[in-house]
Amino acid sequence: MASKSKRVKTIEKFVSEQKRSLYTIEEAVEALQKCPQTKFDQSITTALKVGIDPKKSEQQVRGTVTLPHGTGKTLKVVVVAKGDKIQEAKNAGADEAGSDELIEKIKEGWTDFDVLIATPEMMREVGKLGKVLGPRGLMPTPKGGTVTADVEKAVKEMKGGKIEFKMDKSGVIQNVVGKISFSKEKLAENIRVLLQAIVKAKPASAKGIFLQSLYLASTMGPGLKIDLQELNG
Repeated sequence: MASKSKRVKTIEKFVSEQKRSLYTIEEAVEALQKCPQTKFDQSITTALKVGIDPKKSEQQVRGTVTLPHGTGKTLKVVVVAKGDKIQEAKNAGADEAGSDELIEKIKEGWTDFDVLIATPEMMREVGKLGKVLGPRGLMPTPKGGTVTADVEKAVKEMKGGKIEFKMDKSGVIQNVVGKISFSKEKLAENIRVLLQAIVKAKPASAKGIFLQSLYLASTMGPGLKIDLQELNG
């Protein structure tokens, strides 16, 4: 078994010296920013466990939200459309836009993008790309705001910090909410805006405490548990 690096040992010592099991959002952000840093700008990620049954189709949690300060990452956005919509997408900032030739390119395995937007008329063909897009979470959906006739708006939103949140099979929602170089205030605001959107998307049939547990972590840092009392209050 490989021995722990000096950096990992320093982080573990720092966390143990905090002598706490729960953090406020601001305290957790501050603690992560005080940990030994890396040569790259780490992402800050939330992992939220929600109190619903993921096996029940009527209890799925999914939606979109625009983070006020973005995620710190410029998304590569591709649009599948026809006619004037192709130029409209390019004018809005799409990295690539096209029709049948783009579908063929994806069919051959090309997935060098973060978001795929499609107009409703193109979804019949895009839907056939499930084997390529599905495993990578790239299939456009109306709920995700990526199946739309208003490609200009969709591209600008995705480029401007709009993210999709969705629950996995174990009832956990994970999202990148910014970079460690962001100010504590900007990260905290992004996190609270995301949580508010998730609470708003709570299924009507969900019973009991909805927000079960929340962890905040940096790419190479520890996972810190957030005190949800203020959020569930």
